[in-house]
Amino acid sequence: MDNLFDIKGKVALITGGSRGIGEMIAEGFVKQGVKTYISSRKQEQCDNTALRLSKFGQCISIPADLTQINEIQNLFSTINKNEKKLHILVNNAGAAWGADFDNFPENGWDKVMDTNVKSIFFLTQKFVKLLEKSGTNSDPSRVINVGSIDGIGIPRAETYSYPASKAAVHQLTRVLANRLAERNININAIAPGPFQSQMMNETLKKYEKEIINSVPRKRIGVPEDMAGAAIFLSSKASAYITGIVLPVDGGSLIARRHMV
Repeated sequence: MDNLFDIKGKVALITGGSRGIGEMIAEGFVKQGVKTYISSRKQEQCDNTALRLSKFGQCISIPADLTQINEIQNLFSTINKNEKKLHILVNNAGAAWGADFDNFPENGWDKVMDTNVKSIFFLTQKFVKLLEKSGTNSDPSRVINVGSIDGIGIPRAETYSYPASKAAVHQLTRVLANRLAERNININAIAPGPFQSQMMNETLKKYEKEIINSVPRKRIGVPEDMAGAAIFLSSKASAYITGIVLPVDGGSLIARRHMV
């Protein structure tokens, strides 16, 4: 029982790990003794975050645009050269696009779907052999997909491709969990509610009080909330859990249902 939440010594890759939700998870992993690779599209930001987190442990930057299959291959090749196993893959890289219904553009739809859904499938496909090498029947390797409560409930904002993509992430999580369980890989999703992140910045500037009042816990999520959920889903404590979508939202979803 003393080691139930211990993830020290594992190797993880976190996409979109340079900021927001990904950075929260990365910091939690690094401080728990996980060798953590982070990837994001912007090299300078990725390098700076890795440099900051390296003060607490091992954090390595590998920038990549994960909407491009060749860059997924390059990311895999780099990690495969340096690691014999991958214990944890966190598919967090995400995008959103806001526009009113009558003017919502095709490129806004495609960018969000490619980043939020397509990249998850092909990253998992590419890294499955490394994940298999680390997984056992008693302690499987882990894939954590970052969805959203907007993929469960109905969002306020006009971001049509975003909630559709996150609902797809949740269903893809279940499908892959069923397919890969026999290969000793657990696949679960986290569905964040309101957290302080670049994606939420403008919304929080305009509606922070209203959002806080709508959350039963009466606050915005903090990094420890997200790190704690990811550590749980990566540890022996969750070895018998696969195919779930875990809301980390302060009760936002139950409040929405109550209002309906």
